[in-house]
Amino acid sequence: MVKVCSRCVMDTSDAEIVFDDAGVCNHCHKFDNLQSQQLFSGDDGEKRLQPIIEKIKKEGAGKEYDCIIGLSGGVDSSYLAVKVKDFGLRPLVVHVDAGWNSELAVSNIEKVIKHCGYDLHTHVMNWEEMRDLQLAYMRAAVANQDVPQDHAYFSNMYHFAVKNDIKYILSGGNLATESVFPDSWHGSAMDAINLKAIHKKYGERKLQDYKTISFVEYYIWYPFFKGMRTVRPLNYMDYDKREAERYLQETIGYRSYAHKHGESIFTKLFQNYYLPTKFGYDKRKLHYSSMVLSGQMSREEAVEKLAEPLYDPAELQVDIEYFCKKMRITAAEFEELMSAKVNNYTDFDNWDSRKNLMKKAQGIVQRMLGRRINVYS
Repeated sequence: MVKVCSRCVMDTSDAEIVFDDAGVCNHCHKFDNLQSQQLFSGDDGEKRLQPIIEKIKKEGAGKEYDCIIGLSGGVDSSYLAVKVKDFGLRPLVVHVDAGWNSELAVSNIEKVIKHCGYDLHTHVMNWEEMRDLQLAYMRAAVANQDVPQDHAYFSNMYHFAVKNDIKYILSGGNLATESVFPDSWHGSAMDAINLKAIHKKYGERKLQDYKTISFVEYYIWYPFFKGMRTVRPLNYMDYDKREAERYLQETIGYRSYAHKHGESIFTKLFQNYYLPTKFGYDKRKLHYSSMVLSGQMSREEAVEKLAEPLYDPAELQVDIEYFCKKMRITAAEFEELMSAKVNNYTDFDNWDSRKNLMKKAQGIVQRMLGRRINVYS
């Protein structure tokens, strides 16, 4: 029997969810105890954000760019890109084309760039390698099928930042809409050990052009030796996703997607069909729960929206046919992949043990110094 949190809409599809006597889940308590302290608004948020902006400007003085932004065409990254123009920053804007951009996403990206006058560098992935890696993930039957795209997105961001001597990566990630995420659903998209293990077992060709980030690079080399920081400005603003979307529509003529992550045809199919059908994971629950906790949506509205269908049947059929044609597999092969026994990412080599060891070491250092060490803002 499914049990649902009495405060948000997260439920027992998270195998590790815990409820208190009032039926409130651990995700809500985590938000209250930790994450809400990292969300700022109004004058307080502006006062905290302004010194960060000034530091970015100061350290970027004399350089062509003082920061870097990844632009997917989604609301979060598009809104951030437009607001950064208001901050007076000079970003290098990077878009990673993994082969699945919708025409609408391309149009929205062009509108952001034209409005802001930014330099845009589009990195087009080697499609044959991307296809092979994505098929390997489908054969592995793990939950997070977005890893090949997500890892490519972040790894290219870091490589471009290093190449252009940029210390600050500005991310559209935010706690207002992304605070709830169960660890039981899947591991980190940054885990190159896991990615390589899955590809080694199920891939059919070498990844020669596909760049990865190692554990040492991500947790030690970039932050401590290169002095790079990831800043999430939306956490310092009164960020309301629906208001942000309206602002973009009025300001640059931004056009909305019918589905969350509609900017990527692959992610649309993955999140709205593959995950709920094969694993019982509906990512809308995470998104709506986050919005409930941050005051952007009532629980009642979240429940009503979850009752809406994830896919129009006719649209789903079109998207599956497109997916099969692009991946060069038959409809029967697609169904075999959908019906295959599921695996957990931990069934393959991963960096979890290294990460846990690093956290223990970090805790020891923090206790010795008497303060919290935070590499990322």
